[in-house]
Amino acid sequence: MKNNNSLKWGIIGLGNIANQFAADLVLLEEAHLYAVASRDNDKAIAFAKKYNCDKAYDSYDALFEDDQVDIVYIATPHDSHAELSIKAMQNGKHVLCEKPLALSYKDAVRMIEVSRNTNKFFMEAFWTRFIPSVQEVLTKVNNGIIGDVKYVKADFAFCANETDGGRLFDKNLGGGALFDIGVYPLFLSYIMLGIPKEIIAKSIYHKNGIDLQTSMILQYEKAQAVLQASIVSESDMKATIGGTKGRIELNSPWFIADGYSVFKEEQETSFSLPNLGKGYTHEAIECRKCIKNNQIESQLWSHQNSLDLSKMTNEIKNKIGLEF
Repeated sequence: MKNNNSLKWGIIGLGNIANQFAADLVLLEEAHLYAVASRDNDKAIAFAKKYNCDKAYDSYDALFEDDQVDIVYIATPHDSHAELSIKAMQNGKHVLCEKPLALSYKDAVRMIEVSRNTNKFFMEAFWTRFIPSVQEVLTKVNNGIIGDVKYVKADFAFCANETDGGRLFDKNLGGGALFDIGVYPLFLSYIMLGIPKEIIAKSIYHKNGIDLQTSMILQYEKAQAVLQASIVSESDMKATIGGTKGRIELNSPWFIADGYSVFKEEQETSFSLPNLGKGYTHEAIECRKCIKNNQIESQLWSHQNSLDLSKMTNEIKNKIGLEF
């Protein structure tokens, strides 16, 4: 049963990720899926019925104007994130916006400026940052369990079916490997090692100009990260953080790992940390905690963190000649 302090959520962009998020949201006692919106009214009604949602709207503006909605989860295609997030905040809503925050660093800056000007909570929906395994691994790394980190290896790869109207292959919607899934390995390198001194990146392209596969080497003062994103190949999707005293491997798929292993002195110690639901629950819990504490950003994934990642992603975009 939902309690009276439940955060009332609205969702716009009712595709696959929104469905997964909604399924997780209903698991939380202090979250209430109140309203959904799609430009396809039948889709909105069906989604609302599926998740026992109070309101279904056939326009995003109508949801933004609903005074009962506390926070909006924006799960529309990448190209619309900036304008919709800004409009939601200007209508008095807190916002959780799907990654990547925007297709340009300039737009990411604008979004965060609006959060500060409207005093509304705003966060990039980097759910991986909030899952228990990643939180615990980062704490252990920061406490020196594997010594100084010298190497990060991470990839995110799968074979996508190219179909007419598919978002992943649509250049106008910000499709391609880098912005859709490449941000995940970049994120892991960033939280473990920070901002690199230099980035080397190479891609394989689709005939329409999007990147189908991108490989990256991030050069740090005393460390390197080897990263890859692909929508045309498979991988084991494990992640390794290597240090001077051992290494940690996040279970596959690492971005939603249900545990990890520490390897030290030829000994392996495994830890099991199941996620609640699929794992979107953890970022929703963080949103409520921050809003309850009158914060406009999370300390775990701050505005600056999002800006740093956006800047890194845009540097790679420029290096591989990707244009939207």
